[in-house]
Amino acid sequence: MSGSNTGIILLCRAGFEGDCAAEIQDKTAQLGVFGYCQTQPDQGYVTYHCQLEEADHIARKLELKELVFAREMLVQLGAVKLAGVEDRAKEVIAALKPHQESFGLAGELRVETPDTNEANQLSKFCRKFSVPLRQALRKEELLSHKPLAKRPLLHVLFVNSAHALVGYSYSYNQTPHHGGIVRLRMPKDAPSRSTLKLDEAFQVFVPEHEQEKRIHAGMKAVDLGAAPGGWTYQLVRRGMMVQAVDNGPMAESLMETGQVQHIQEDGFKFRPKRRNINWLVCDMVEKPARVGELMTDWLLDGHCQEAIFNLKLPMRQRYAAVKEYLEQIKDQLQTEGTKPFEIQAKHLYHDREEITVHLRWVPR
Repeated sequence: MSGSNTGIILLCRAGFEGDCAAEIQDKTAQLGVFGYCQTQPDQGYVTYHCQLEEADHIARKLELKELVFAREMLVQLGAVKLAGVEDRAKEVIAALKPHQESFGLAGELRVETPDTNEANQLSKFCRKFSVPLRQALRKEELLSHKPLAKRPLLHVLFVNSAHALVGYSYSYNQTPHHGGIVRLRMPKDAPSRSTLKLDEAFQVFVPEHEQEKRIHAGMKAVDLGAAPGGWTYQLVRRGMMVQAVDNGPMAESLMETGQVQHIQEDGFKFRPKRRNINWLVCDMVEKPARVGELMTDWLLDGHCQEAIFNLKLPMRQRYAAVKEYLEQIKDQLQTEGTKPFEIQAKHLYHDREEITVHLRWVPR
């Protein structure tokens, strides 16, 4: 098959296709792969066209967690037109079957849509279609009879009711969430909707098997720019003792827990008296370079072990700006630090015009 129908599909937030495309072009060039991107405004995904062998190489070597704007990544094997087709499963199988040697026996199936208003209307259909499609794929020995965690995943991405893209991804380089979206309910007693950003960040940046060790009751945390307490809420909810730093008022419900010390001070000037802070979090509306430098200083000075913070995005050339922000942090840690560190950034589902960054020293 020619490169026109094969490549990499990247799901992203609608409106950020250009940023996602700029990022994949940059990352694949570093891998020595040179394809081209195709996208349309507000479609919620980017197609990076290249030969199938190159796409498979990208899916193996380019870590999804290293991509800021991509929520999910899969190898595209083909496109299926389903308008007026009664047996959709048969059409999907016809597109997958010639390429079975690429993915072998798949361990699971995902039938999903991009995150757009039009595509989301198909979500109910996708859930229903998954059942007969699974059965048909198993009959054709394309899909195992029980989920196999270490086998590739098959993907059927309905971009609209008449058009689907089919492909696969590797289980070790994939999000556990359909479409890369962590679905969360807004807590009734949370002071602000921003609380969902930190809740999602903990789930995305801290692997499930490490959460009990790295996020637990009794830990000490600092929330810079805390008022009215959306992020403090998530720390309190997890049993942490929190220093909430902000000149503005905190939600009374949080103060009544006895877990929050409200410090009315400038978040850029505050430093803790003791260097035993487990988590530093920050969602201040400030210049990204200034916030990044503040977070880096806290880590270098030994004031915290891990940090989660937001960096506001410019209106244009957002990927170039993000790359610059992250390089500044890395350069400072490499120049002044003495320990290995880990940095990860993501345009989370609950983010809007910002990205969320996780930074920590890696235990030896």
